[in-house]
Amino acid sequence: MQSVRVIDADTHLTEPEDLWTARMPRRFRDRAPRVRVHEPSGTRRWTIGDRWCSLVGNYSMAGWREFPPSCPPSLEEALPACFDAKARLAHMDANQIYAQVLYPNVIAFEGHAFMALPDEELKLACVRTYNDYQTEFAEAAPDRFVTLAVLPFWDLDASLRELRRCHETGHRGVLWAATFEKHGLPEFHDRHWDPLYAEAQERGMPISFHVGVGNTAEEIEQAMDRESYDPASNAARSSMSFISNARTLGLLLTSGLCDRFPRLDFVSVESGFGYVPFLLDSLDWQWVNHDAPKRYPDRLLPSEYFRRQVYAMFWFEKDSLELLPKYSDNVMFETDFPHPTSLHPGPGTAAPSPGEVIARDTEIVGEAVMHKVLQDNACRIYHIT
Repeated sequence: MQSVRVIDADTHLTEPEDLWTARMPRRFRDRAPRVRVHEPSGTRRWTIGDRWCSLVGNYSMAGWREFPPSCPPSLEEALPACFDAKARLAHMDANQIYAQVLYPNVIAFEGHAFMALPDEELKLACVRTYNDYQTEFAEAAPDRFVTLAVLPFWDLDASLRELRRCHETGHRGVLWAATFEKHGLPEFHDRHWDPLYAEAQERGMPISFHVGVGNTAEEIEQAMDRESYDPASNAARSSMSFISNARTLGLLLTSGLCDRFPRLDFVSVESGFGYVPFLLDSLDWQWVNHDAPKRYPDRLLPSEYFRRQVYAMFWFEKDSLELLPKYSDNVMFETDFPHPTSLHPGPGTAAPSPGEVIARDTEIVGEAVMHKVLQDNACRIYHIT
């Protein structure tokens, strides 16, 4: 695979502890998201408004010396590649990764807390500050870092303005959520959002549905219920959250959204691939057997929309990869660096390295398929030249 440039289609950019307190307009800084010591636990946690959120090192597990739930107590003890651009590039070179698509942590998975802030200007400033931080981070290697716009989804007009602004500063896609209805907003396939999808389509910015984005505070608290929390069991059960994107794909492929925006690409992020062939078979079967082709004569089969404009991802899978050649135009490779589930060997993980997984998978599906999965598909939708 010497000729391939590996595009890691799902990685995460750890927010520095002073991201908002140091960068936001001065009038907001006293209310900006920040890291505080949580008493009586003594742990350093993100606080957004009056909500205590994740441990500061929770999303920066790559290379950590212990298994979860232990994590770096501060970013000073985390791998510098989690948040430092030069260190990230060195890490990519060491793992033979040419480019990475960057997703956020706190502002993505703690979106409920940002939405709950009482000041609309403060909320928007938080979003814009993160997007500007991405732009600055990517300046170290604009051809190797793919940035995605985070939008103030609670305000459609503001989201449109921010999408346009981010596109002008180099962002190549949009991070979106699949569960707006949990927050009192229209579902993602509702025509309410059509102006945003039209804008994204016109600008060639794919829409990414990342697993876990859009969860409520109650859902997060339930998952971390300390009385019943067992790290290994809970981590294994988290596989169900990965597969929750099956619901997203089902709604996406049957709601008419793809029909309305035929040139807009959609990406199912950190959700895996193995269930996708069954899901598409099932969607087509139910669609035809409930007379949908007659009711909607102008629409394609769900699987045809998938092949035209939808993408899935994989990172650790093995047995299901035998099905990959049939879908090789619609799947991308990810490492999920630096999350606990990422492909990153170390004392606190049993994971293999990206190179080991790529070599193994190439043996299973062949170089031609892996060339598409590792490079061609991501280059196409993210405009990597």
